[in-house]
Amino acid sequence: MQKGVDHIGVSVVFYCHDGEGNFVMSKRNQERRDERGCWDPGGGALDLHENVEETLKREVMEEYGVEPLEFEFLGYRDVHRENGDDKTHWVSLDFKVLVDREKVINNEPHKHDEVGWFTLDDLPSPLHSQMNYFVEKYRGRLV
Repeated sequence: MQKGVDHIGVSVVFYCHDGEGNFVMSKRNQERRDERGCWDPGGGALDLHENVEETLKREVMEEYGVEPLEFEFLGYRDVHRENGDDKTHWVSLDFKVLVDREKVINNEPHKHDEVGWFTLDDLPSPLHSQMNYFVEKYRGRLV
C-alpha cells in the first residue's frame, strides 16, 4: 500500500532558514516520483512509531546534512494532488527551521540536482505545486 495514494499520508515539510531572511530549497531530480525539476523546501513522510519531532530532525539531516538549531510549528495543510492516474492526499505538518547555513549541503544528490538559498521575494522556478499556497499561508511567519 502506498502512502498518500491508498491511504492518507502524513508528512513534515520544513522551510529551513539562516535567521537573516534566506531559505534553502532543493531542486527535485528526474528520479523523483513527482514534481520532477521543481524546487521545494524539503519534507518527508512520518514513519510508523516515529514522533513528529523525530521525523522533522531526521528529514532535515537526510536532505541537508544539518541538525535543526530551533524550529517552530507553523500549522498544517491538506494536500490533494494528482500524479498521473493517481490522486494523492497528504496531511502536511509545516515547520520553520533555523539551521547553520555554513553546514547545509545537498545530502541527497540521488534525489536533488542542487540546493540553493533564496528569499521570499526571489524564489526559483519552477516551484513545487504546493509552494505558492505554503508561502501565502505562512508569509507573515516566514521572515
